[in-house]
Parts: sequence; C-alpha cells; structure tokens
Amino acid sequence: MKPTRGKTPKKTPRKPPSCAKDPVEVYCRLRPVQEDDELCIEVINTNTIQLKPPEGSHAFRTGNYKETQHFFKFVFSEEYSQKAIYDSIALPLVEDLLHGKNSLLFMYGVTGSGKTYTMQGTPTDGGVLPRCLDVLFNSLGDLQARKYVFKPDRVNGMDVQTEADAMLERQKKELMPPPVAPRTPRTPRAPVTPRTPSTPRRPKKAFPDLDNFVRVPDPTCLSTIDEDNNYAIFVSYVEIYNNQIFDLLEEQPYSLHSKGLTPRNLREDHIHNMYVAMCTEVEVKTTEDAYKVFLKGQAKRKVAHNQLNTESSRSHSVFNIRLVQAPLDSLGQEVIQDKDQIAISQLSLVDLAGSERTHRTNNTGDRLKEAGSINASLMTLRTCIETLRENQTEGSNKMVPYRTSKLTHLFKNYFDGEGKVRMVVNVNPSAKDFDETTHVMRFAEITQEVQVARPTEIRFDIGLTPGRRKANEEYKKLLEENGYDMPPPPPPLLTLGPPFPLLQLSDSCDEETLPHLVAFLAEREKRRRIMEDELARKQGAFRAMLVEPDHELDHLRTANTDLTAKLSSKTRECDRMEKRIRSLEQDNVVLQRTHNMYEKDKRDMASELSEKEKMIQMETQERARLKQALKGAVTNQRDKWEKECNKRVRQTELKLQTEMWVREEKLRQLKQIVQGHEEEESAKKAAKEVLVESFNRSRSPPAQRKNNPPPVRLRHRRSRSASNSVWIDHQPTETLNTETVLQPNKSKNAKRVSNPSMKDIRKTDNYMLTHQEEDSAGELETKIYKADVIPTRGGGRAVQFTDVEKLRSEDPLSSTLGRSKRRVEDDPAEYSGEWTDVETRCAVGLEHRAGSSSVSAVHTVANKKHKKSR
Repeated sequence: MKPTRGKTPKKTPRKPPSCAKDPVEVYCRLRPVQEDDELCIEVINTNTIQLKPPEGSHAFRTGNYKETQHFFKFVFSEEYSQKAIYDSIALPLVEDLLHGKNSLLFMYGVTGSGKTYTMQGTPTDGGVLPRCLDVLFNSLGDLQARKYVFKPDRVNGMDVQTEADAMLERQKKELMPPPVAPRTPRTPRAPVTPRTPSTPRRPKKAFPDLDNFVRVPDPTCLSTIDEDNNYAIFVSYVEIYNNQIFDLLEEQPYSLHSKGLTPRNLREDHIHNMYVAMCTEVEVKTTEDAYKVFLKGQAKRKVAHNQLNTESSRSHSVFNIRLVQAPLDSLGQEVIQDKDQIAISQLSLVDLAGSERTHRTNNTGDRLKEAGSINASLMTLRTCIETLRENQTEGSNKMVPYRTSKLTHLFKNYFDGEGKVRMVVNVNPSAKDFDETTHVMRFAEITQEVQVARPTEIRFDIGLTPGRRKANEEYKKLLEENGYDMPPPPPPLLTLGPPFPLLQLSDSCDEETLPHLVAFLAEREKRRRIMEDELARKQGAFRAMLVEPDHELDHLRTANTDLTAKLSSKTRECDRMEKRIRSLEQDNVVLQRTHNMYEKDKRDMASELSEKEKMIQMETQERARLKQALKGAVTNQRDKWEKECNKRVRQTELKLQTEMWVREEKLRQLKQIVQGHEEEESAKKAAKEVLVESFNRSRSPPAQRKNNPPPVRLRHRRSRSASNSVWIDHQPTETLNTETVLQPNKSKNAKRVSNPSMKDIRKTDNYMLTHQEEDSAGELETKIYKADVIPTRGGGRAVQFTDVEKLRSEDPLSSTLGRSKRRVEDDPAEYSGEWTDVETRCAVGLEHRAGSSSVSAVHTVANKKHKKSR
C-alpha cells in the first residue's frame, strides 16, 4: 500500500528566535562617472536621492516626467572611501560574528554599477571582503586554536579533538609530501583542467603571483572578545551559475576527461539551517591564507565580456566566513572536549550578478542563457521579499517560494530564523541606466519593509572561572621567571614494585643475597600476575565496552540506512507534493484570473441590464403618455364629429319642418279658394284677424334700458414691434388647431412650451395660457389668458393675470333655424306682446293681390345657405 502523506512530521525544534525584530538595512552607493556624462540621480541628503527621468529613457517617452525620491539607511556619494563604507556597513557585522551572531551582506545592482569593486576593492584600497578578514584576524590574535583542533563534520557542524590528535593530523597533512599524479607514456606531464568553451575564464595575467601579491591591510582591531575561548576560522567559496551551485575550492583530479566543477546540492542540518553539501571548508590562520583561498576560487568563477562590462560576473558568488569558538577547560590550556559546547557563527558576503537587458548587452547564445538565469533568480529573490513583507504587514500566511531558486533557498534561514541582513545597492548615476535603476530602487524600498529576528549573543555558562587563560599564562610566566621547570607528569599508578636490590654475590652459595633476590623476584612475579590479571580484566571490560558501541553502531547504521531510505522516499514524496502544490497554485492563479474576468463581465452585464431596464421603463412611460394623449385626441375628435352630426341632423329637421309648414299653408289657401265665395267674408275676417295677430306678434316689445356700467377705457399700449419682451406661450399637448381667420397675434420672441419650468419663467416677461373648452351650443371656444411675470423680492417670479381673450366660431344657419323651429313649435299665443328677434319679425309679410279687397299675410322663411347652394 502506497503511503499517503498527511501533515509534515514535526522536526527538531530550532532555537527559538528572539521577539525583537530589526528591518533589513539598505545602503546606497553611487559610482563615480565621467564629467561629460548626463546624470539622472541627485543626492538630496545622506538618506535621500532623487531620480529624474532623462529624455532618452522609456519613462520619458511614455510621458512619465515625474521625479521620484527614494530613502535609504545611508547614501554614499562618490566622495566616500572604501574605508568609510566598510566602517559603516561591515564592521558591525564582524563584531556580531565574534559574538556568535550570523550576518548576511549582499551587493545588488545592475551590470557595471560597482558591486564587485565594493566587495573586493584593489590591492592598495581593499573592499569589504579583505577588510573583514583583516579585522577578524587582528582581533583574534593569539586566541586561535591550533590547526585541526576543530574539524568540519561534513553536515554543517564541527568536531573537536585534543592537541595531541591535532598535532598528529598536522604532521600527517603538512609534513608528509602531497601525492604526485602518476605519469604514463600518454601523459608525460600532469594535465591541467581543460577550459570550458562556453564560459571562458579570466586570463592568468589578471591574478598576480600570490607570493608577490602586495596588499595594504586594515589595522582595525576589536577588543570586545572573550579570552577564555579558543577560536578557529573556516572559509568556503561557492557560486550559483544557471541555478546550480558549484564549489570554487574543489580540488579537481588530474584527468584528460575532466568536465569542470561538480554541482552541489543543498541540505538542511539538525537546526534547520541550509548548507551546501560536500562543500570544501578551509581552515585559515592569517589574512594572507584566507585571501589566497579567495583568489584561488576567484580564478574559477564564471566571467564574460559584454557591451556594458569587460569582466561581467555570470554567476552569484558567496564567500562564507565561519568562526568556531569553544571554551577552555578549567586549567585554561585545552579546549573542552564536548561538541555541544562549540558555537559556530557565519558571515556570508554575497556578490550578486547584475540584472541585464538584452537590447543593451546584445547577449546571444550562452550569454543570453546566463542572463536569463540571473534575471530569473533576482526576480525570485524579489518575489520572496515581497511575500515576506505582505505576510508581516498584512498578517497573511502565504508560502514564500524559497525553493524556486538556489539563491533564495540557500539564504532561507536568514529571513525565517535569526541574523542580521544588510544590502548595498550600487547605482550608476548615468542617464543610460535610468530604466534599470528605477527597478533597483523599487526593490530596495520593498526590502527595507521586511523585518528579521534580531540575533542573540552566545554565552558559555558552564560554571568555570573567568580569566583562566590569563591565569595559566601568568602561572607559566612566573615559573619561567623563578627558574622552575614545569612539574613532571604524575607517575603511573601500576608498577612492579621497588627497584632491584643490590646483586653483588660473594660466591654461588651466598645465602644472604640469594634469598633476598628470590623473595624480590617472587614478589615481583606475584605483582606481574596480578597486573596481568588486571590487564586481562580491563581488556575484557574494554572489549565489552568496545563491543557494545560496535553493536550499537551496527544498529545505528541499520537504522540510519532505513531512515535514509525513508528520508529519500519522503524527500521524493515531498518533491512530488511540492510540484503538485506549485501546479495547483498555478491552476489557482488561472482560476482566480478567470473568476475575476467573469466577475467583471457579470458587473458589466448587470450594468447593461440596468440601463436596458431604465430604457424599457422610459419607453413604457412614453407609450403610456402617447396612449393617453391619443385617447384624449380620439375623444375630442369623436365629440367633434358627434356635435357636427347633431348639428346637421338639426338643420335637416328644421328644413323639413319648414317645407311641411309651407305646404300646409298652400293647402289652406287652396282650401279657401275651393270653398267659394260664401266663405269669402269669413276669410276676409279671418285674414284681418290673422293680419292683426301677425302685427301684434311681429311687434317688438319696448326696449328696456339696462343700467349697465360705462365701458372701460382701453389702456394705451405700445406697438408690439417696438417691444422686446419675451413671451411664454403655454399650450397643452391636447390643444387643437382652430383654423380660423382670426388668430392670436403672438410676439416673435414667444417660446411655445407644453409644460413650463422654473427656468422658462425666469427668462420671460409675459405669459399666455391657451385653454379650449366646449360651450353650451356644442361649439369649440378658445380662451387666451394673458399675464405679466414680475420678479419678487426673494429672487423668484410672480405671475399676475391681466386679460382674457376669447375666440369662438358659430354656424349662422344653426342659430336661425333653431329659433324658427322653436317659434313654430311654441304656441303663438305665448309670443303675443313679447320680444322676438329681427329674423322672426321679418319672416311675416303683407301681400295684396290684384282683384282682392283685403291684404293677405304670408309667412316666408329664407334659407340663405340653400340659395347659395343653388
């Protein structure tokens, strides 16, 4: 059954970090430039610089002319020396190294900004690295332990051995000649390591003979050091090239088929510190020895030529200085033989390769691959710094991608554990490097926001008397001054007895000497047997003691093999899970982007839907308004046609009634003629009565004078053409066009509105309202209300109505026929002596026919419209 991985097993707890934290300290150093070079950086003060985009930069071409200011722990201009920079930046780190604290110092910047110069310097003016070695050895002096007292255990720890064992190892390694490579006929001389074609090494003339190498040392010495400890210094030198770690101090075998340096792996020790497995650590006793080791590794480092730098570093180099210290015993002579009492502190000096842009360096082939690897590792470093800052400032718990690059994985314990971290940003003030410098400044600002746990000083509290080294030295000095030799070592505890007695024999039968000699030899033999028995017993005990660790060692080896197999399995499982985690993280990023895209589309569609709903609502309201207006127009039109139809029906009925009345009159007259003469008298009499009655009916009543008020005198007004007043013509949407000859004489400045607003009222002087309604006769009557617009004291407008005009149209026949109809239908007796209008009075005439003795009354109704139609 395949084991499933649950939670990560609990590891050995590391030393708990201190609660106090310090930010990463970032310094800035400006490289000197030529006098005729255009600058893009201005130093404001010792902590601030200002960047100004030059005309040829990408920022200037894109319209970004903003000047930015960036802040640092300290800004070193061109006037500061190497000594001043070292005293401010690296000297406190060396002091922490002596007190058992770890530190990391790395140089960051673009290609050709002066990183390597700041790290190494020149023989006459050393950089940070040689000065650290000088101060370290000046401070230790005679407190260093003899060589090989401390030995690396190959798992990032140290072993300790006695002075005698160390002396034997020194004799073995130093006094014995080194092995000579065997020569064969095909190899008459030892071959040298072949040169790698893709990474040409630095020419030999760049490094002088180490014996003739003259260097000016730094005389600084630190006095804050514990004199009751013995110290040893180990150095190692590695490079990270194309995301692989190489040991620059590796001793390569003499072979024609040598393939260069062997890549190394990263491992984690028992306190979770990262280290380079199988890395060469050299114990050095002087600055010259350490610097020789550095130059030896520097000769193997990858460098190349490009457009920006003649010797551009193609890899990240890490020079580690490890200080091992352990307390002396109670006599102050030798180191305590206890591995747990050994303290190791480390100072890592990192020279990062510069970030490059292909369009400036014109790299191709291997150089282009190297530049891509350099930029990728620097980008990973920036990503780790940003993630650390986000976790610390926002309280999140994101995984920091240390394992993405060997560079960040190697220095993982500095950011997660304890140690002081400092960075020197090397900047070229030339305007050509403005775009690259901008990215460097952003990374520097982010780095300063990261907090690192403050390291704690190591204290050896083992109960021994302080000052025992000095007491031992004073004791030896006092013995030498008094002429005393050093006390001999104590005698052995096991002896065969006193020395032999006198063996002078007088003869062979000397009974005095021989018995004493026999007794002495017997006693000596007895002691020898006792010592042999004791030796056998101790040998057995020693063998038993030796066998037990041997069995335990075998058991531990077996357990170690099993654990190694399990560890390999767990490591493979861990790598597989990490790959799966990275894959899932990438999928998560893709899903998150897709989710964000869908969310954006959802918001856009919701906004579009809202706009569509608003448009639909507005269109619905507009349709309702049009429907209402159309309904009103249809109602008005229907009422108009009903009135017109009723009017025509009344006219037709009146016409028919008039024709019937005329016919009846003719029939009556015809009847009178037919009746004969005998009725002539009665007809005359009736005619007179009719005539009298007609006259009485046709006579108008006396006019009654009404007490009406006198007519109002019209006010004088100016001509409309001479007035510039502005009118508001308020006509509702339901207003119908009368199509009459008489129309309102409106001003040219009149503005027609259907729904006036306050804004319209403020800009006018006069106001008119058109109102239409139906009168009692069913005709359309139009009224125009006129008013003046008067400003008020509060800033508003008051409308005061002053006049009303009426416009009405009538059918002339409808009024005449209506009255005639009422006259015919009503009883004539009711109108005797009453008032009638002119048309009624003129409808009766007197006719005298020839041959007739009396006047006859004829009722005639004239239809003007009918006559016109004829």
